[in-house]
Amino acid sequence: MEARAVAQLRRRQELWLYPAAAASLISFEQYWHEKTRALNGGRIPENSLHLVELLGGWPGALLAQKIFRHKTRKASDQLLIWTIVAAHQAF
Repeated sequence: MEARAVAQLRRRQELWLYPAAAASLISFEQYWHEKTRALNGGRIPENSLHLVELLGGWPGALLAQKIFRHKTRKASDQLLIWTIVAAHQAF
C-alpha cells in the first residue's frame, strides 16, 4: 500500500515538470527577445516577464539573466524575481 502511494506522489510531481519546463523555455525566450529589443528599440512589458516567472518559468529567467546579462542591475527586478523564487521554494 505504501509503495503505491509513493508511486502516485511521484507521478503527480512529474506532471508539474512539463508545464514548469515549458514556462522556463518561454521565460528564457522572452528574456532573449527582451534583450534584442532593448538593443534595437521596443520592449516586452515587465509584467509579462514576471507573470511567466511566477507561473514556473523562474529557472529559465535566471539562466537567461546570466547568459544575456540582462535585468541584473535594477534592484526592483532582482527583488521581484528572487521573491518569486522564494515563493516557489516555500510551496
